Amino acid sequence: MSVVGAVEISVVLPCLNEEAAIGNCLKKIKDVFARENLAGEIIVADNGSTDRSREIAHSEGARVVTEPDKGYGAACRRGLRETSGTYIVLADADASYDFGEIPKFLKPLREGFDLVLGSRLKGTIEKGAMSWPNRRLGNPILSGIFRLFFRTKLSDIHCGMRAMTRDAYRKMRLRSSGMEFASEMVVAALALKLEIAEVPIRYAKRLGRSKLTPLSDAWRHLKFMLLFCPLWLYLIPGLAGFMVSLAVLLLSLGGPFRFLGRTWDIHLTVFAGAILIVSFEMINLGVFAHLFAVTHGLQKRGRWTVFFERRFKIEKGLILGAVIFLAGLAVNLFIFLEWFSSRFGALHRIRESILAMILLVLGLQIIFSSFFISHLLWNEK
Repeated sequence: MSVVGAVEISVVLPCLNEEAAIGNCLKKIKDVFARENLAGEIIVADNGSTDRSREIAHSEGARVVTEPDKGYGAACRRGLRETSGTYIVLADADASYDFGEIPKFLKPLREGFDLVLGSRLKGTIEKGAMSWPNRRLGNPILSGIFRLFFRTKLSDIHCGMRAMTRDAYRKMRLRSSGMEFASEMVVAALALKLEIAEVPIRYAKRLGRSKLTPLSDAWRHLKFMLLFCPLWLYLIPGLAGFMVSLAVLLLSLGGPFRFLGRTWDIHLTVFAGAILIVSFEMINLGVFAHLFAVTHGLQKRGRWTVFFERRFKIEKGLILGAVIFLAGLAVNLFIFLEWFSSRFGALHRIRESILAMILLVLGLQIIFSSFFISHLLWNEK
C-alpha cells in the first residue's frame, strides 16, 4: 500500500507462510497510517511462501516482493531495498508485535535518533509468547554477551521490531542472510556511532508455526558476535595463554622444579613452548581480524587502534622479527659449536633447543605478520 505524495514511513514485513497472521498485521498497519495521518507504504518480502500469504498481502494493498535466497536476513534486506520512506519500520508478520506501537518508534526518529529497537524485556511479554528457555536463558545470555563484547547497554538485541532512518539504513550496508541479521544491524550502528534508542513494547504469542530453530539460530548469533569481536575471540585468550605459558617456560628453563607436590621437567617445557606459539598466533589473528573489521567499517576505530596505526611501521616489525629470529639462530649455533667441540658426542641441551625453536618460530611469525598488517592498512596510509 502506498499513499500518494512523499512517503514518510515504509513498513517492511519479512514473510514465510504467515497466512494466519499477515492479514491482521496489514489491517493494523493501515489503521495506524490513517489514525496518525501518515504517508506510508507496506512492503511484504516473501521468502518462498507456499500458502496464501502472498494473495492475502496483495488483497490488503501491500506491495509484495520475492526474495529467492532463503533466510530471515535475506528477506529483510530485499524488503529494505524496496523502501522509499524517510523512516523504515521492520517487524515480523506473525502478529507477535503490536503495530499500534509504530508511533512509539517514530517519535525518537523524529527527535534525531538513527535506530530504534523494541525491547520486549523492558515491556510486556504475554504468557506463552516466549518459551522459558528463550526468555530466561537464550535471549538474556546472548544479549549479555553482546553487551560485554560491544560495550553497549541495550537490553534486547534480537527483538524483531525495530525502526531506522533511511540514511542510517544506507550507511549500515547490511550483508547477513540469516537470523544474525538482527545482531549485524546493531553492530553496524555501533561501529558507525549512530544514535540508538530503545522503546518498551508488547510481545504476544505468534499465530501460525514458528520458523525458529533455537540452537541453530543462537549459534548463528553467537558466531557473528565472535567473528566481529576479535578482542574476545582471539586477543584476550591469546594474551592470557601467552603470559601464562611464558611464565611457565621461563621457570622450566631453569631445570626441574616442584609444584603441587610434583616434579615438573622437560615435558612441561615442551608443552609451555607449544602453547606459547599457539597463543602468539592467536594474538596475530586478533590483530588481523580487528584491523579488517575496522577498515571495512564493521567495528569502531578506538583509541588503541589509532595508536597502533600511527606507530606501526613494517620496518619496525621486520627488525623486531629479525632480532628474535637471529637470537634463536645464535642459540642453535652455540649448541652446535658445543656439540662440535665434543666431537659430536652426547648432547644434553634440550631446554636450550626448545628455546631456540620458539625464538625462530616467533621471529618468522612477526616478520610475515608485519607484511600482512601492511596489506590490511594499505588503504589507510
